[in-house]
Amino acid sequence: MGKRNAAKRMKTAAEVKATAWIQEADRGQPPLLHAIEGGRGWHPDDADSRKRKSTSNEPDRTQRYQKTVKPRSENQAQLMKAMETHALVAALGPAGTGKTYLAICKAVEALQKGKVARIILSRPAVEAGEQLGFLPGAMEDKLAPYLRPLYDALSDRLSPAQLKHMLSEGVIEIAPIGFMRGRTLNNAFIVVDEAQNCTYTQIKMLLTRLGWHSTMVITGDPAQTDLLPEFSGLANAAERLEKLAGAAVIRLQGIDVVRHPLVQEMLEVL
Repeated sequence: MGKRNAAKRMKTAAEVKATAWIQEADRGQPPLLHAIEGGRGWHPDDADSRKRKSTSNEPDRTQRYQKTVKPRSENQAQLMKAMETHALVAALGPAGTGKTYLAICKAVEALQKGKVARIILSRPAVEAGEQLGFLPGAMEDKLAPYLRPLYDALSDRLSPAQLKHMLSEGVIEIAPIGFMRGRTLNNAFIVVDEAQNCTYTQIKMLLTRLGWHSTMVITGDPAQTDLLPEFSGLANAAERLEKLAGAAVIRLQGIDVVRHPLVQEMLEVL
């Protein structure tokens, strides 16, 4: 028994006690470990982030979610209203102005209210200046990296279980631009993202897919095309669509950027 008790005492002494790491500070010695507490930083929910003074030196890394989407600028309000009143909307503007996010939010809202029966997402499979080669898997797997921004926006509006179920049931459909010819998209909300990487012929083909009881939103930034400037057809198509009464073209500006304030400043100098 004596040997067993001695071994138990030695094992207990060798164990590291968590309280010992905190009590070091009470003995006049600096603690070996300490907790990092986040303060408050910039967030789009702040009414005026540029004028608000931070109450702490540490930035806030906690993500907050909004159930109700509201415009943060006059141009965003016009875009949201246009998507409710027009069957065809083209949203043009620089990065971070909420073009894709607002389009996805309106698509989910229309689906949940029963205004449409499905959501169709389309995006050109064009790399941003790099050739990534062939991607493995089925068609959905090959397109997944290109459609990741759309999935991110959907994840903010739908739970993972809902999103997975809708994708498997075809309620949310991934439609490659190359396979859209000949289709008629009825009773659907269509979002065509990164349209600046589409040629004029591709945009014309996509626009003519619009069917009954459907809404189509085309988003893109003509200044950030990954094609040669003469091949991108978004700017040309938008100028022609402005002549139609049933279509709306909303042009967002740098003041509409809702990402980090540095994004707006970078757009002015880059």
